[in-house]
Amino acid sequence: MNDIINGIMTIAGREPGRTAIVDGRGREITYGELARRVSAVRDAMGGPSPEDGMRPGDGVLFAVRPGVDAVTLALGAVAAGGTLVLADPGLAPGVLAARMAATRPAWVISESLLYTLSGPLRSLARRRGLLLPNLADPLPGRPVRHLYTGPWLPGVPRGALRLPGILRSPSGPSGPSGRRAYGSDPDQPAAVIFTSGTTARPRGVVHTRRSLATGLEMFRSVFPLGPGDIVHTDQLMLGLPALLAGATWSLPGGGDLAAELAARRATHTFAVPVHLDRLLRQTPRLPGTLRYLLLGAAPAPPGVLRRAIEAGPEVLSVYAMTEALPIAIASAREKLAQAEGDLLGAPLPGVGVRIAEDGELFVSGPHLARCYLGEEPLREIATGDLVRLDAGRLVLLGRKKDMILRDGVNIYPGLYESGIAALPGVAEAAIVGLADPETGDEEVVLAVVPTGGYDEGLLRGALPEIMDSAALPDRIEPLDAFPRSGRADKLDRAALRDLVTRRD
Repeated sequence: MNDIINGIMTIAGREPGRTAIVDGRGREITYGELARRVSAVRDAMGGPSPEDGMRPGDGVLFAVRPGVDAVTLALGAVAAGGTLVLADPGLAPGVLAARMAATRPAWVISESLLYTLSGPLRSLARRRGLLLPNLADPLPGRPVRHLYTGPWLPGVPRGALRLPGILRSPSGPSGPSGRRAYGSDPDQPAAVIFTSGTTARPRGVVHTRRSLATGLEMFRSVFPLGPGDIVHTDQLMLGLPALLAGATWSLPGGGDLAAELAARRATHTFAVPVHLDRLLRQTPRLPGTLRYLLLGAAPAPPGVLRRAIEAGPEVLSVYAMTEALPIAIASAREKLAQAEGDLLGAPLPGVGVRIAEDGELFVSGPHLARCYLGEEPLREIATGDLVRLDAGRLVLLGRKKDMILRDGVNIYPGLYESGIAALPGVAEAAIVGLADPETGDEEVVLAVVPTGGYDEGLLRGALPEIMDSAALPDRIEPLDAFPRSGRADKLDRAALRDLVTRRD
């Protein structure tokens, strides 16, 4: 498969009556209806002719919460030839302004409420801590077209297209050969996903329709998924493979996850480790219909992996980057059996790997993003992860930037953290280095989140059994919880360093 839009439309043409999506309220739409909606959006954004509407490659600032409308609008915009610029409405105005200047979108797709909060009610939003940019005029002096979902509200630009009105209009054929199949080139940029960078130079990852489809197909080749399956998630990178496989994408409603999994009779779901930990402490056993639980975004402590296995489903952990989705998959049982480091799994078919002299992993393959915005095409990507190969499987030793240097010895935290977290009385463990400003040598600090039966003396006595003597910590710091950041609640090592420094 070389195109994500045509892949979904093919499923719709073959089985139009099959349920494609269940929304947060439990309402269902079929593949045929999804194809009709996508075609309607494509036709509306395309205009009466290619010259009057979307031009291939036009940027589309996209700010719609996960749901049926978001799926419809995203697929329709890409089908029309647009490039989605994924923007979190909660970004600081300066950051978003820099991203807009870099991408110069020709369209804005947003919820009507965001126009109101960034326009007429901007002062009120600011008092509530919402620093929203002006979506009605993201690039002063440059004409931008608008498409919104939700009811009309003050602040929605004059002449903006409204999704319900578009969906009531007659639409052309819904297949790949539809009358306005603009932007059908699989190498057309489909999305710009910002990962990092400064305000002056934001860094956006540019994926094409082909690279996204190839990555999703790689994922599906090793992750059992097909008609009859129900995938409960708000993650595009699991929901889209469900649609490409003819399965049903079930969108969360914001309630208790275990209850939703049971009510929807879900067979697959996704979680980040810290959220899963909270869920399993409340609900140790997940519904019997759930066959697969996919973990991602951050390493999972052994205790969480064990509880996930005991909860019932097959537990798989995916290793991926925004630039290369996905790279490898390993089962929870395999990860627990790994003595040193964090097992990532064998590279997926088609994924090329190269390990540099310093141990850093470089990845290549047809699923690789085209480039970073404004930069030369990518041939491979430096992951920043230090790995080794063990019988053809990748084992994570740590992040390159997290390597600790003490007494001339390189210490890789990832080699030991999972083993320490598996010891009695330890829920989580992380190792950080605190540099001496004069010598540059680093103090090694082991931070732990204690659980029942924690004893620092017993912990110190157990460490030589799982750590090299050159890596043993200078001190141990018990903490109530680790600082985390981002939507995935990843461990914030910089904040952790600051925290243990202050405690010292």
